[in-house]
Amino acid sequence: MDEQYDVVVLGTGLTECILSGLLSIEGKKVLHMDRNDYYGGESASLTLTQIYRKFREGETPDQKLGRDRDYNIDLIPKFMMANGELVKILTHTDVTRYLEFKQIAGSYVYRDGRIAKVPATEMEAVRSPLMGLFEKRRAKKFFEFVQNYRKDDPSTHQGMDINITPMEAVYKYFGLEAGTIDFIGHALALHLDDSYINRPALETFDRITLYMSSMARWGKSPYLYPLYGLGELPQGFARLSAIYGGTYMLDKKVDEIIYEDGKVVGVRCGDEVAKCNQVICDPSYAPEKVHKVNRVIRAICMLNGPIPNTDSVDSFQLIIPQNQVKRQNDIYIAGVSASHNVCEKNHYLAIVSTIIETDNPQEEIQPGLNLLGPIVEKFVQIADICEPIHDGRQDNVFVSRSYDATSHFETVCDDVKDLYKRVTGNELVLKQRQTQAEEQQEMAA
Repeated sequence: MDEQYDVVVLGTGLTECILSGLLSIEGKKVLHMDRNDYYGGESASLTLTQIYRKFREGETPDQKLGRDRDYNIDLIPKFMMANGELVKILTHTDVTRYLEFKQIAGSYVYRDGRIAKVPATEMEAVRSPLMGLFEKRRAKKFFEFVQNYRKDDPSTHQGMDINITPMEAVYKYFGLEAGTIDFIGHALALHLDDSYINRPALETFDRITLYMSSMARWGKSPYLYPLYGLGELPQGFARLSAIYGGTYMLDKKVDEIIYEDGKVVGVRCGDEVAKCNQVICDPSYAPEKVHKVNRVIRAICMLNGPIPNTDSVDSFQLIIPQNQVKRQNDIYIAGVSASHNVCEKNHYLAIVSTIIETDNPQEEIQPGLNLLGPIVEKFVQIADICEPIHDGRQDNVFVSRSYDATSHFETVCDDVKDLYKRVTGNELVLKQRQTQAEEQQEMAA
């Protein structure tokens, strides 16, 4: 390992693996290491044995749960927006060749003590219990305004410039009720809390547009999910990096990041040193370079059947907006099943998560747990959400952000773009790469 590399990447989370793939494509000599014996870091998918080892050292899984190899249990609950940035990165790097996706069957919201489906068609919107007849008309006018708004055409603005007009003023203009505002802000725009209403409306318009365009691609819901779990995503980018010469080492303990004259010069593992010009890592490899901005609780639950009041769908996202349970942050529930090759037949997996606000985090997710029906097994994880203190340009150590409580990968992609610019000095421009078939054709010719 005593070689010179352009970049050493520590941790195989999705952020790190995307960057390692992108930099390898560009001809950088990349060494990628992880202290775990599996890919994915905090965004891994684990077998039954691995999940017990992580959460209940010494215990063995109940045989009633089935075969170990039938399980790929996500540690974080995230789906891909069908028209979102991660899908664009996957397409442009042709990592889609290594993966298969399935659509998430439905998106739901908790309102006034019951679960309601987020309408996916005009017909569903007409029948939806989320709004009364007059409110539906007001909401229709609001959505038409969002859809028709053109920045360079004042005739579509109705006297509002969404670059400066706060979202609260837009809601007020259309006379929308508090419940409808909850639904739009949290189930469609996917804001984590209500602070967005004081910010310019453009942010929320962009988020609603992403949701709608993702929904339009497939119908039913705007979300996609990889078969065999989220851990397939980092593995796909790891394969991409390896094809372009990247070296991977799992189960490798990292002892020290080495500096000379304030700049990184290598990474030490025992007696071995990998020399390098730059290091990219997740917060756990450089705790002195990050600060904690929040904490998140995630409860991974194994169920024997679909959760009640969701039409027995095989997968779903359910959002409990903060106001519905008198909190400052939403509660998210992501559910998948055997049809996604993540658990044994007739079993379901659901992850309930939220930002921690009190000294009793388990109590905070109880409203979500109460909606799941009988829980067979539950694994609870509390994690710090960390951000780098410095941008890394001074010492060439670039630290990623922790996975937040959002239910999709858009913030992860923002972090990838930000890190890429800090590491290379250039904006990330995604160019369509040759597909595998095109590469083979070229080689045959």
